[in-house]
Amino acid sequence: MKKDIHPKYEHATVTCACGSSFETCSTRPVLKVELCSQCHPFFSGGERRIVDTQGQVERFRRRYKIKG
Repeated sequence: MKKDIHPKYEHATVTCACGSSFETCSTRPVLKVELCSQCHPFFSGGERRIVDTQGQVERFRRRYKIKG
């Protein structure tokens, strides 16, 4: 490999919007994400959580008169 052309690969802290964090390796020291395996509905162990960032779920419920 050529010297001084590749980014530095270092330990990084990933922080989720739900508050959980974990360590990994990346070219950036800090990563911020909206979803992780702790809060994503698929990985939350059957617990139903609706992640609505743009009001689409509420608009769907209003359109089809679904109470929730």
